[in-house]
Amino acid sequence: MNVKDFSRRRAAFRKLHESGCFMLPNPWDAGSASALATLGFKALATTSSGAAWSQARPDHGLDVEAVLEHCRRIVAATDLPVNADFESGYARDIDALKNNVRRCVETGVAGLSIEDSSGDDSQPLFELDEAIARLRAARAAIDATGEDVVLVGRAECYLVGHADALNESIKRLRAYAQAGADCLYAPGVRDPEHIRAIVAAVAPKPVNVLVGYPAPLSLNDFVQIGVRRISVGGALAGAAWGSFLRAARSLAQGRFDGFADNASHAELGALFARNVD
Repeated sequence: MNVKDFSRRRAAFRKLHESGCFMLPNPWDAGSASALATLGFKALATTSSGAAWSQARPDHGLDVEAVLEHCRRIVAATDLPVNADFESGYARDIDALKNNVRRCVETGVAGLSIEDSSGDDSQPLFELDEAIARLRAARAAIDATGEDVVLVGRAECYLVGHADALNESIKRLRAYAQAGADCLYAPGVRDPEHIRAIVAAVAPKPVNVLVGYPAPLSLNDFVQIGVRRISVGGALAGAAWGSFLRAARSLAQGRFDGFADNASHAELGALFARNVD
């Protein structure tokens, strides 16, 4: 991969956010990224949970070095733009956060997200002033590289069970937009009216919605609400692990019926043959 290739991907990713609504599926390794690229998706995103599970760790269980290597592998697997799930930047210190963001940009990603989850159960969200300062630091770090990388500001209110998740999310996302976020994201919101309210509150900034469950809404429904992009987090990895565990548990009980829906050896061979030089 060369710098020109990264620049092309970044320009394409930026343009995807200008209109319409696009799917942003989350592969967990190079194989799943390569497979998704054959299905017509226009961009991919990493998943912190899927990446961690693939390395026998729980969600949030990887350090920054492992995450950066994971980003490099996903970027190298296809020629699609990649958005990095960069959690909270893997540093509390602002200077360290900036350095980590710079290193993430160097992996070739076209976008990266910074969330306001603190990892502290007694105070699961950073205070708003600190969260804003962290977004500003990430924006400054990206700008200092001279690369056109999309910054996603994430408000984790729904995921941590905030008592007034909608209004707190709107307050935070508006602040993150002012701090330099290009795209806004409140993972965990499901109510269509809440999604609509968030879209309206941060307009004209694009909004990402997480749909990692059997949602009753169609893609067209999200388009009508005004959502600009849809990611699935660890849901594809969860689907793969679910099939694996069902088959493995059947095997442990002396049965082989868990293999009924497997992809065939021939199908997978043909899928990945295109990657052989």
